[in-house]
Amino acid sequence: MRVMLTGATGFLGRHLLSRLQETGIEVAAIVRSADAAAEMSGLGVVVTKGSIGEPDALREALSVPTDCVFHVAADTRQWRRHEDQQSRTNIDGTRNVIEAAQAAGVRRLVHTSSVSAYGQQEETLTESSPRLGQQSWINYERTKAIAEELVLEADARGRIEAVVLNPAHILGPGDTHNWASMFLLIDQDKLPGVPPGSGAFADVREIAKAQLAAWRLDAHGQSYLLGGAQASFLELVQTIARELGRKVPEKTLPAGFLRGYARVLDAISRVTGREPSITPQAVSFTCHHLRVDSSKAMRELGYQLTPLDVLVHDTCEWLREQGMLRAQ
Repeated sequence: MRVMLTGATGFLGRHLLSRLQETGIEVAAIVRSADAAAEMSGLGVVVTKGSIGEPDALREALSVPTDCVFHVAADTRQWRRHEDQQSRTNIDGTRNVIEAAQAAGVRRLVHTSSVSAYGQQEETLTESSPRLGQQSWINYERTKAIAEELVLEADARGRIEAVVLNPAHILGPGDTHNWASMFLLIDQDKLPGVPPGSGAFADVREIAKAQLAAWRLDAHGQSYLLGGAQASFLELVQTIARELGRKVPEKTLPAGFLRGYARVLDAISRVTGREPSITPQAVSFTCHHLRVDSSKAMRELGYQLTPLDVLVHDTCEWLREQGMLRAQ
Protein backbone atom coordinates (compact mmCIF):
# COMPACT_ATOMS: atom_id res chain seq x y z
CA MET A 1 0.00 0.00 0.00
CA ARG A 2 1.18 3.52 -0.81
CA VAL A 3 -0.21 6.89 0.20
CA MET A 4 0.79 10.49 -0.39
CA LEU A 5 0.75 12.95 2.50
CA THR A 6 0.74 16.74 2.33
CA GLY A 7 1.75 18.66 5.44
CA ALA A 8 3.96 15.79 6.62
CA THR A 9 6.32 18.11 8.49
CA GLY A 10 3.56 19.80 10.51
CA PHE A 11 2.25 18.99 13.97
CA LEU A 12 -0.64 16.80 12.86
CA GLY A 13 1.14 15.56 9.74
CA ARG A 14 3.97 14.04 11.77
CA HIS A 15 1.55 12.10 13.94
CA LEU A 16 -0.28 10.79 10.90
CA LEU A 17 3.03 9.87 9.26
CA SER A 18 4.04 7.82 12.30
CA ARG A 19 0.66 6.11 12.41
CA LEU A 20 0.84 5.20 8.71
CA GLN A 21 4.37 3.86 8.96
CA GLU A 22 3.50 1.81 12.05
CA THR A 23 0.98 -0.06 9.92
CA GLY A 24 3.57 -0.79 7.22
CA ILE A 25 2.26 1.67 4.64
CA GLU A 26 4.70 3.35 2.27
CA VAL A 27 4.39 7.14 2.51
CA ALA A 28 5.29 9.69 -0.13
CA ALA A 29 5.40 13.37 0.83
CA ILE A 30 5.86 16.70 -0.84
CA VAL A 31 8.05 19.10 1.15
CA ARG A 32 9.41 22.55 0.51
CA SER A 33 12.81 22.88 2.20
CA ALA A 34 16.00 20.88 1.69
CA ASP A 35 16.30 20.32 5.46
CA ALA A 36 12.76 18.94 5.63
CA ALA A 37 13.43 16.74 2.61
CA ALA A 38 16.56 15.31 4.27
CA GLU A 39 14.68 14.68 7.52
CA MET A 40 11.75 12.99 5.83
CA SER A 41 14.08 10.85 3.69
CA GLY A 42 15.81 9.74 6.87
CA LEU A 43 12.45 8.58 8.18
CA GLY A 44 11.92 6.40 5.14
CA VAL A 45 9.53 8.76 3.36
CA VAL A 46 9.59 8.99 -0.45
CA VAL A 47 10.20 12.71 -0.88
CA THR A 48 9.32 15.10 -3.68
CA LYS A 49 10.71 18.62 -3.34
CA GLY A 50 8.06 21.27 -3.87
CA SER A 51 4.74 22.46 -2.54
CA ILE A 52 1.02 21.99 -3.14
CA GLY A 53 1.21 25.26 -5.06
CA GLU A 54 3.22 23.47 -7.76
CA PRO A 55 1.16 21.10 -9.94
CA ASP A 56 4.31 19.58 -11.47
CA ALA A 57 5.60 18.58 -8.05
CA LEU A 58 2.27 16.99 -7.18
CA ARG A 59 2.25 15.05 -10.43
CA GLU A 60 5.75 13.79 -9.68
CA ALA A 61 4.76 12.72 -6.16
CA LEU A 62 1.83 10.78 -7.61
CA SER A 63 3.68 9.29 -10.57
CA VAL A 64 3.75 5.91 -8.77
CA PRO A 65 0.37 4.19 -8.19
CA THR A 66 -1.07 5.59 -4.97
CA ASP A 67 -4.00 4.29 -2.93
CA CYS A 68 -4.90 7.46 -1.04
CA VAL A 69 -3.94 11.11 -0.65
CA PHE A 70 -4.06 12.54 2.87
CA HIS A 71 -4.31 16.30 2.45
CA VAL A 72 -3.26 17.88 5.75
CA ALA A 73 -1.25 20.93 4.63
CA ALA A 74 -2.81 24.32 5.43
CA ASP A 75 -1.91 27.90 6.27
CA THR A 76 -3.40 28.68 9.68
CA ARG A 77 -1.94 32.15 10.22
CA GLN A 78 -4.16 34.87 11.63
CA TRP A 79 -2.85 38.17 10.25
CA ARG A 80 -4.28 40.10 7.30
CA ARG A 81 -0.87 40.45 5.57
CA HIS A 82 -0.71 36.66 5.16
CA GLU A 83 -4.15 36.42 3.58
CA ASP A 84 -3.10 36.31 -0.09
CA GLN A 85 -0.65 33.49 0.54
CA GLN A 86 -3.15 31.77 2.81
CA SER A 87 -5.74 31.80 0.04
CA ARG A 88 -3.25 30.39 -2.44
CA THR A 89 -2.31 27.58 -0.06
CA ASN A 90 -5.71 26.67 1.32
CA ILE A 91 -7.83 27.13 -1.81
CA ASP A 92 -5.55 26.88 -4.85
CA GLY A 93 -3.35 24.28 -3.16
CA THR A 94 -6.35 22.10 -2.36
CA ARG A 95 -7.60 22.44 -5.94
CA ASN A 96 -4.14 21.37 -7.18
CA VAL A 97 -4.17 18.33 -4.87
CA ILE A 98 -7.62 17.28 -6.08
CA GLU A 99 -6.74 17.66 -9.76
CA ALA A 100 -3.41 15.84 -9.40
CA ALA A 101 -5.04 12.98 -7.50
CA GLN A 102 -7.80 12.64 -10.08
CA ALA A 103 -5.32 12.72 -12.97
CA ALA A 104 -3.24 10.01 -11.28
CA GLY A 105 -6.25 7.78 -10.75
CA VAL A 106 -6.07 7.90 -6.97
CA ARG A 107 -9.23 6.34 -5.53
CA ARG A 108 -9.47 8.01 -2.12
CA LEU A 109 -8.80 11.48 -0.69
CA VAL A 110 -8.90 12.17 3.04
CA HIS A 111 -9.08 15.92 3.50
CA THR A 112 -8.34 17.44 6.90
CA SER A 113 -10.35 20.63 7.10
CA SER A 114 -11.27 22.43 10.35
CA VAL A 115 -14.26 23.33 12.49
CA SER A 116 -13.54 26.81 11.14
CA ALA A 117 -15.30 25.80 7.92
CA TYR A 118 -18.55 26.09 9.92
CA GLY A 119 -17.82 29.66 11.04
CA GLN A 120 -18.44 30.88 14.57
CA GLN A 121 -21.89 29.64 15.55
CA GLU A 122 -23.61 29.82 18.91
CA GLU A 123 -25.14 26.35 18.77
CA THR A 124 -23.27 23.09 19.27
CA LEU A 125 -21.82 22.04 15.91
CA THR A 126 -22.93 18.84 14.27
CA GLU A 127 -22.29 17.61 10.74
CA SER A 128 -25.74 18.94 9.77
CA SER A 129 -24.91 22.49 10.94
CA PRO A 130 -24.70 25.06 8.14
CA ARG A 131 -21.20 25.73 6.88
CA LEU A 132 -21.00 29.50 7.34
CA GLY A 133 -17.25 29.88 6.96
CA GLN A 134 -17.51 31.29 3.45
CA GLN A 135 -19.40 34.28 4.89
CA SER A 136 -16.76 34.99 7.54
CA TRP A 137 -14.59 38.12 7.66
CA ILE A 138 -11.76 35.88 8.88
CA ASN A 139 -9.76 34.66 5.91
CA TYR A 140 -8.79 31.35 7.51
CA GLU A 141 -12.41 30.39 8.08
CA ARG A 142 -13.37 31.49 4.59
CA THR A 143 -10.54 29.63 2.84
CA LYS A 144 -11.08 26.41 4.79
CA ALA A 145 -14.78 26.46 3.92
CA ILE A 146 -14.08 27.02 0.22
CA ALA A 147 -11.43 24.29 0.14
CA GLU A 148 -13.79 21.84 1.82
CA GLU A 149 -16.48 22.61 -0.74
CA LEU A 150 -14.01 21.87 -3.55
CA VAL A 151 -13.30 18.46 -2.02
CA LEU A 152 -16.95 17.55 -1.59
CA GLU A 153 -17.76 18.73 -5.12
CA ALA A 154 -15.02 16.45 -6.48
CA ASP A 155 -16.55 13.54 -4.59
CA ALA A 156 -20.03 14.37 -5.88
CA ARG A 157 -18.73 14.32 -9.47
CA GLY A 158 -17.57 10.75 -8.88
CA ARG A 159 -13.96 11.09 -9.96
CA ILE A 160 -12.55 10.53 -6.47
CA GLU A 161 -13.91 9.27 -3.15
CA ALA A 162 -13.38 11.98 -0.54
CA VAL A 163 -13.83 12.10 3.21
CA VAL A 164 -13.62 15.37 5.20
CA LEU A 165 -12.43 15.64 8.79
CA ASN A 166 -13.05 18.81 10.84
CA PRO A 167 -10.81 18.94 13.92
CA ALA A 168 -11.34 21.50 16.68
CA HIS A 169 -8.44 22.98 18.73
CA ILE A 170 -5.58 20.48 18.49
CA LEU A 171 -3.36 19.80 21.50
CA GLY A 172 -0.82 17.11 22.30
CA PRO A 173 2.80 16.02 22.23
CA GLY A 174 4.83 17.27 19.28
CA ASP A 175 3.41 20.80 19.22
CA THR A 176 6.12 23.47 19.13
CA HIS A 177 4.34 26.65 18.12
CA ASN A 178 0.55 26.34 18.01
CA TRP A 179 -1.09 25.96 21.43
CA ALA A 180 2.37 25.16 22.78
CA SER A 181 3.01 28.92 22.81
CA MET A 182 0.41 29.22 25.56
CA PHE A 183 2.15 26.52 27.60
CA LEU A 184 5.47 28.38 27.25
CA LEU A 185 4.00 31.75 28.21
CA ILE A 186 2.40 30.26 31.31
CA ASP A 187 5.65 28.52 32.20
CA GLN A 188 7.53 31.82 31.91
CA ASP A 189 4.86 33.76 33.83
CA LYS A 190 4.37 35.93 30.73
CA LEU A 191 0.78 35.17 29.77
CA PRO A 192 -0.75 38.65 29.40
CA GLY A 193 -4.29 37.49 30.24
CA VAL A 194 -6.90 34.84 29.69
CA PRO A 195 -9.54 35.27 26.96
CA PRO A 196 -13.18 34.72 27.92
CA GLY A 197 -14.10 32.12 25.31
CA SER A 198 -14.21 28.34 25.37
CA GLY A 199 -13.30 25.52 23.06
CA ALA A 200 -13.18 21.83 22.27
CA PHE A 201 -9.66 20.52 22.76
CA ALA A 202 -8.81 17.52 20.58
CA ASP A 203 -5.96 15.06 21.05
CA VAL A 204 -3.65 15.09 18.03
CA ARG A 205 -3.03 11.36 18.48
CA GLU A 206 -6.73 10.57 18.25
CA ILE A 207 -7.10 12.75 15.17
CA ALA A 208 -4.32 10.79 13.43
CA LYS A 209 -6.13 7.55 14.26
CA ALA A 210 -9.36 8.99 12.86
CA GLN A 211 -7.62 10.01 9.64
CA LEU A 212 -6.49 6.45 9.09
CA ALA A 213 -9.91 5.06 10.00
CA ALA A 214 -11.59 7.47 7.56
CA TRP A 215 -9.48 6.06 4.73
CA ARG A 216 -10.42 2.49 5.59
CA LEU A 217 -14.11 3.24 6.03
CA ASP A 218 -16.27 3.21 2.92
CA ALA A 219 -17.89 6.56 3.68
CA HIS A 220 -17.00 8.88 0.84
CA GLY A 221 -18.85 12.17 0.73
CA GLN A 222 -19.05 12.17 4.53
CA SER A 223 -17.75 14.77 7.01
CA TYR A 224 -16.70 14.09 10.58
CA LEU A 225 -16.35 16.64 13.38
CA LEU A 226 -13.44 15.86 15.68
CA GLY A 227 -14.04 17.78 18.88
CA GLY A 228 -12.60 17.13 22.29
CA ALA A 229 -12.75 18.04 25.94
CA GLN A 230 -15.06 21.03 26.33
CA ALA A 231 -13.52 23.72 28.53
CA SER A 232 -13.23 27.46 28.88
CA PHE A 233 -9.88 29.02 28.12
CA LEU A 234 -9.68 29.87 31.82
CA GLU A 235 -10.05 26.17 32.66
CA LEU A 236 -7.38 25.30 30.09
CA VAL A 237 -4.95 27.89 31.44
CA GLN A 238 -5.60 26.85 35.03
CA THR A 239 -5.01 23.20 34.16
CA ILE A 240 -1.73 24.05 32.42
CA ALA A 241 -0.60 26.29 35.29
CA ARG A 242 -1.27 23.60 37.89
CA GLU A 243 0.60 21.02 35.80
CA LEU A 244 3.58 23.38 35.54
CA GLY A 245 3.45 24.50 39.16
CA ARG A 246 2.93 28.12 38.13
CA LYS A 247 0.60 30.83 39.37
CA VAL A 248 -3.00 29.96 38.56
CA PRO A 249 -5.08 32.86 37.17
CA GLU A 250 -8.54 33.34 38.62
CA LYS A 251 -10.38 35.40 36.00
CA THR A 252 -10.51 36.35 32.33
CA LEU A 253 -10.02 39.62 30.51
CA PRO A 254 -13.14 41.35 29.11
CA ALA A 255 -13.82 40.58 25.47
CA GLY A 256 -14.29 44.26 24.67
CA PHE A 257 -10.86 45.11 26.04
CA LEU A 258 -9.19 42.35 24.00
CA ARG A 259 -10.95 43.42 20.80
CA GLY A 260 -9.99 47.06 21.33
CA TYR A 261 -6.40 46.19 22.16
CA ALA A 262 -6.10 44.01 19.06
CA ARG A 263 -7.45 46.80 16.85
CA VAL A 264 -4.84 49.19 18.24
CA LEU A 265 -2.04 46.70 17.57
CA ASP A 266 -3.41 46.09 14.08
CA ALA A 267 -3.36 49.82 13.35
CA ILE A 268 0.23 50.07 14.55
CA SER A 269 1.21 47.10 12.37
CA ARG A 270 -0.05 48.93 9.30
CA VAL A 271 2.66 51.51 9.95
CA THR A 272 5.50 49.27 11.16
CA GLY A 273 4.80 46.27 8.92
CA ARG A 274 5.49 43.98 11.88
CA GLU A 275 3.06 41.25 12.84
CA PRO A 276 1.29 42.11 16.13
CA SER A 277 1.33 39.77 19.10
CA ILE A 278 -2.48 39.69 19.07
CA THR A 279 -4.63 40.11 15.97
CA PRO A 280 -8.36 40.83 15.69
CA GLN A 281 -8.79 37.44 14.04
CA ALA A 282 -7.11 35.59 16.91
CA VAL A 283 -9.17 37.51 19.47
CA SER A 284 -12.35 36.56 17.64
CA PHE A 285 -11.47 32.87 18.01
CA THR A 286 -10.59 33.08 21.69
CA CYS A 287 -13.66 35.11 22.66
CA HIS A 288 -15.98 32.66 20.92
CA HIS A 289 -17.63 29.70 22.68
CA LEU A 290 -16.98 26.69 20.46
CA ARG A 291 -19.04 23.56 21.14
CA VAL A 292 -18.62 20.41 19.07
CA ASP A 293 -20.57 17.16 18.95
CA SER A 294 -18.16 14.36 18.01
CA SER A 295 -20.65 11.50 18.35
CA LYS A 296 -20.64 10.59 14.64
CA ALA A 297 -16.84 10.24 14.56
CA MET A 298 -16.88 8.31 17.83
CA ARG A 299 -19.49 5.94 16.47
CA GLU A 300 -18.09 5.40 12.96
CA LEU A 301 -14.35 6.09 13.25
CA GLY A 302 -13.70 4.95 16.81
CA TYR A 303 -12.67 8.49 17.72
CA GLN A 304 -11.94 9.08 21.41
CA LEU A 305 -12.06 12.21 23.58
CA THR A 306 -9.04 12.59 25.86
CA PRO A 307 -9.71 14.23 29.26
CA LEU A 308 -8.24 17.72 29.42
CA ASP A 309 -5.95 17.01 32.38
CA VAL A 310 -4.49 13.96 30.61
CA LEU A 311 -3.97 15.89 27.39
CA VAL A 312 -2.28 18.78 29.21
CA HIS A 313 -0.09 16.40 31.22
CA ASP A 314 1.08 14.52 28.13
CA THR A 315 1.82 17.77 26.30
CA CYS A 316 3.82 19.14 29.24
CA GLU A 317 5.78 15.90 29.55
CA TRP A 318 6.77 16.12 25.88
CA LEU A 319 7.76 19.77 26.23
CA ARG A 320 9.88 18.87 29.27
CA GLU A 321 11.60 16.11 27.32
CA GLN A 322 12.45 18.66 24.62
CA GLY A 323 13.94 21.03 27.20
CA MET A 324 11.38 23.71 26.36
CA LEU A 325 10.10 24.21 29.93
CA ARG A 326 11.77 25.54 33.05
CA ALA A 327 12.67 23.12 35.82
CA GLN A 328 9.99 22.87 38.49
